Amino acid sequence: MTSRGSKGKTSKPQPKRARPKSASIVIKRVYEDASPHDGVRVLVDRLWPRGLSKASLKFDLWPRELTPSNELRKWYGHDPKRSAEFRRRYLGELAAHRDELAALRTQIKGRVATLLTATHDVALSHAVVLRDVLAGK
Repeated sequence: MTSRGSKGKTSKPQPKRARPKSASIVIKRVYEDASPHDGVRVLVDRLWPRGLSKASLKFDLWPRELTPSNELRKWYGHDPKRSAEFRRRYLGELAAHRDELAALRTQIKGRVATLLTATHDVALSHAVVLRDVLAGK
């Protein structure tokens, strides 16, 4: 006789299922080698990176309208003292490009995406702000 639970069903061990990998957005310098794990590679600089030919950089998208304006970029100059104000101003610029932002979200939805920048100090770059916006933070 089989032992049954209180609801009259036999308990069978369930096979473990692999968890689906969640999509992520990472930031990488353009000078780092491309990896198969990069997913969709998105160049997020307004200007073409110095020292790289267009043939040598592997990227899928270049949404220049989602990069900081030349005026904002020059004003900021990656000065840590201006980072909070830069973030506020850049978010304002992004708000003016809702359609382009939505298009990029659609293109990377459910996929791994790598934002590519030539910035030396990635932590102070606009790529961090853009990643946060794309991730809904």
